Amino acid sequence: MPVPVLRPALLVAAALHAAPASAQPERGLPDTLERRVAACTSCHGSPSLPAPTTGPRYYPRIAGKPAGYLYNQLQNFSAGRRRYPLMTYMVEHLSDDYLREIATYFSTQHLPAPVLARAGLPADQLERGRALVTRGDAVLKVPACMACHGQRLTGALPAIPGLLGLPRDYINAQFGAWRNGTRRAHAPDCMATIAGRLSLTDVAAVSGWLASEPMPDDASPAADVARPMPLACGSEP
Repeated sequence: MPVPVLRPALLVAAALHAAPASAQPERGLPDTLERRVAACTSCHGSPSLPAPTTGPRYYPRIAGKPAGYLYNQLQNFSAGRRRYPLMTYMVEHLSDDYLREIATYFSTQHLPAPVLARAGLPADQLERGRALVTRGDAVLKVPACMACHGQRLTGALPAIPGLLGLPRDYINAQFGAWRNGTRRAHAPDCMATIAGRLSLTDVAAVSGWLASEPMPDDASPAADVARPMPLACGSEP
């Protein structure tokens, strides 16, 4: 009988299902969280193996994102509110405490800012993207991205992610997922509301402008955002 061949990603992912390091004695190679999250860093990058900084990219950089945001997303993948088969496979049987440990680990990591190709969009479309990000659109009842994601667009504690350094295709895909319901958050789902108010042309303008903006030298999230927030968000305390 032929021996089944497992894809490398699934082999690496199996390491996540080991017990937390504190629960296992050292035996041979040390069983550390860093070794067990290799399934994550193979796509999202790590200080020793950063994600590509040039060329086509899709997977987001998660290093330095607020721990609350990362924990929420791991929970969403586990509960089916956010759908991506490999992510669901890796986290659906992990405890909440373990997911929080993973989120905290990545929130403390620091990677070089990726260099993304500037979007080849007409100047007026890029300007539309800049206006939506920095000022919003009162007619559409769409708040500025900066109103929640911070004036530097690097996110805010405890659970709002930064928007700079994300590939344009990834941003487009997330707007599409919010629009069609394959990405959801705890109600009220503010991003689903915003995605539903934007046209596809506006989404392309926002993603093109964001992906064209360089990350600041200090990409750490802000300590907080101005309150009250323009829309109620179930994922933000």
